[in-house]
Amino acid sequence: MNYEFFLAKRIIGSKAYKSSVSAPIIKIGIAAIAIGIVVMMIAIATGIGLQQKIRDKVVAFNGHITISNFDGNNSQESVVPISTQQDFYPEFKDIDGINHIQAVATKFGVIRTATDFEGVVVKGVGKDFTWRYFKDFLIEGRLPDFTQDRNEDVLMSQFIANKMGFKLGDKFNTYFIKDDTNKPPSIITYSIVGIYNSGFQEFDASYIIGDIRHIQRLNKWEATQVGDFEVFIDDFDRVQEIGTEVYKNTPPTLNTQTIVDKFYSIFEWIKIFDNNIYAIIGIMILVAGINMITALLVLILERTQMIGVLKALGSNNWSVRKLFLFNASYLIILGLFWGNVIGLGLLFAQKYLKLFPLDPSIYYVTEAPVYINLNYIIALNIGTFVLCLVMLLVPSYIITKISPVKAMRFE
Repeated sequence: MNYEFFLAKRIIGSKAYKSSVSAPIIKIGIAAIAIGIVVMMIAIATGIGLQQKIRDKVVAFNGHITISNFDGNNSQESVVPISTQQDFYPEFKDIDGINHIQAVATKFGVIRTATDFEGVVVKGVGKDFTWRYFKDFLIEGRLPDFTQDRNEDVLMSQFIANKMGFKLGDKFNTYFIKDDTNKPPSIITYSIVGIYNSGFQEFDASYIIGDIRHIQRLNKWEATQVGDFEVFIDDFDRVQEIGTEVYKNTPPTLNTQTIVDKFYSIFEWIKIFDNNIYAIIGIMILVAGINMITALLVLILERTQMIGVLKALGSNNWSVRKLFLFNASYLIILGLFWGNVIGLGLLFAQKYLKLFPLDPSIYYVTEAPVYINLNYIIALNIGTFVLCLVMLLVPSYIITKISPVKAMRFE
């Protein structure tokens, strides 16, 4: 048996160890490790969770990559149509990593009631539209079905419905201005079959989802003409790379734009979360390490006579240092254990109970999202343990300066 490990176990298990002068300092060291793990775990889980949640909301309304005309149109309305008779539609077979492509068109409209009106963007979608994001956003009713005959069903945001006093099943008139402003506007009476809430107020305040065939009819387009193509990919980290490939594999008359470029300010903002996470991890590990250094120095001071006896019996400096490092490792593991119990408890409570709400006008989400993944939890624990132990190698060097004769006389 490793005698250093054996002695460390005996010291840890002794009653004198638990009631010694160093006991309060040891508890502080353990608490520092536990608090550090809790704070780091929350920082990573909420930081990554917020990034993913915001990113998914933007993707739901725009796709990862948008293919549109080079028409100089900076508005949200589709003006010049694109033919669906493209090599890349309905499947983008030339590029790996693309899982879906859909045709859409948008048009400005005004919802008019007897007492109020509201400008909206009607996003026309067809049978190729992916509803997987809006399934999560749906809070009432059902998703529209545009796979059969043209219909007036729409999916409306809770924000617009509350603002206009609408409820599920209501019908309302939407007015669309014609190119010839001297002519009366076109009117479509839509029916609300579903209400969604993405939590992204910038989009919720604008979009209602309807049948693309209405927009084609209003714009006098052919059935094969649409406003844009939205491309969805498997790996968001490759969005710029795939965006470049999509541009190379589309006709020169078409432009491509990734959501990172289209919503540059939003994605630059969420990148800051990474810096915050790194800063918090660094500070917490430093604080935990300093507390453990203090605890180790107190342990060495308290066991000075034992160090002298061990050296007198033939133990070398490294063996004695290992004894105290084993002791410190136990304290670190104890702190990690309680930190994980508390940290994971808080994260799961937030995930399922939604304890901490957020202002969607600032954070684009209604509650603090959490990302729980075994990989980063294991990496965080191993990294904290190793770094704290490495930091303890320096103060443990003081053992080499202790003289056996003087140590045994130490009171």
